[in-house]
Amino acid sequence: MNSAVYRTAYGLFSVTCDGGLLTEIRRVYNEDLPSEPSPATDRVFEQLQEYFAGRRKVFELKYRIEGTPFRRKVLQALSEVPYGETRSYRDLAVAAGYPKAQRAVGNIMHTNKLMLVLPCHRIIKSDGKLGGYAGDEDLKLALLELEQQYK
Repeated sequence: MNSAVYRTAYGLFSVTCDGGLLTEIRRVYNEDLPSEPSPATDRVFEQLQEYFAGRRKVFELKYRIEGTPFRRKVLQALSEVPYGETRSYRDLAVAAGYPKAQRAVGNIMHTNKLMLVLPCHRIIKSDGKLGGYAGDEDLKLALLELEQQYK
């Protein structure tokens, strides 16, 4: 397993890969974290840079999703939300086949280990407000604005 910290125009991100599969992307605030880049983490970083520059709309990475069948269905539905578009937590619950599970969907979004690649920033409240975001609300707004700019 390799983890590396990368600086981007949108802050520091830690990328973890295991056996060539992406297992986690998270926003970090400390440059002094242990960092062991590998070809796999560098490939993820390259695609992140392309995304942040508006040149990539779809990530082409192999990743591992862990969790219950419910969690995997929600994250699969999340992966299908198009670049530059948003859905509500309720919309995502319906798309995953669990129309009454919007709170549980919100919890899954908050604990999404593959932020950006599985675009939880595209999920907002039914009233159009942003809602929470594990990467912080300023980042969520910045990502939505980025995608509108390059849509």
